[in-house]
Amino acid sequence: MNENTNGPTVALVTGANKGIGYEIAAGLGALGWQVGVGARDGQRREEAVRTLRARGVDAFAVPLDVTDDDSATAAAELLAERFGRLDVLVNNAAVTGGMSQAPTGVDLAQLRLVMETNVLGVIRVTNAVLPLLRRSATPRIVNMSSAVGSLALQSDPDAFTGPTSAAYAPSKTFLNAVTVQYAKELTGAGVLVNLACPGYCDTDLNGHRGTRTPAQGAVIAVRLAALPADGPTGQFFNEDGLLPW
Repeated sequence: MNENTNGPTVALVTGANKGIGYEIAAGLGALGWQVGVGARDGQRREEAVRTLRARGVDAFAVPLDVTDDDSATAAAELLAERFGRLDVLVNNAAVTGGMSQAPTGVDLAQLRLVMETNVLGVIRVTNAVLPLLRRSATPRIVNMSSAVGSLALQSDPDAFTGPTSAAYAPSKTFLNAVTVQYAKELTGAGVLVNLACPGYCDTDLNGHRGTRTPAQGAVIAVRLAALPADGPTGQFFNEDGLLPW
């Protein structure tokens, strides 16, 4: 993606204080971009900014709780005041909701929490910053999904999609569907909206059982964030290519 004529590309990554989100911020920073570290925990957010800056990233803090309307609005206002626009949004913040999630016994409060963060949080933040993205010459949205959100893979008995899940996996299926609708609505506006699957990474989200590093998981998000103007939109990718729906 070409640099904007009015300065370096400005990106916001939600849930960027650790894990895959942190590595996405690092990867975008390595491109010479200015990267907002979105996170609700103030101490972890500031520590992430410090360590990213020590790595040479032009990082800045963005207080952001994706489950809170006022927080999303305040984050958009911060970006507007500082830059007047946003070029790239990476919706990375997510929760599993804990286990077990067998559909016959799932706690509805657990389900609501997961959907509030993983789906409504993406919609909330995206809509809050969309006016700023519309001011960009190269607007991109990357939503972090998972192969467990693929109905094709979930219904394949030979595919590994983790334990039975009535909250986390369906939240990613919902996110996939919503992302396609954003891509349809924004067709012609120059905003490319895609889904990224990082793979099974070693993070807090899965109790560090993953087999890939967070840095490996960040690669596809960075790639989609930097798509050229003729790049795809409304698609679902991992590092190897397109994933089935």
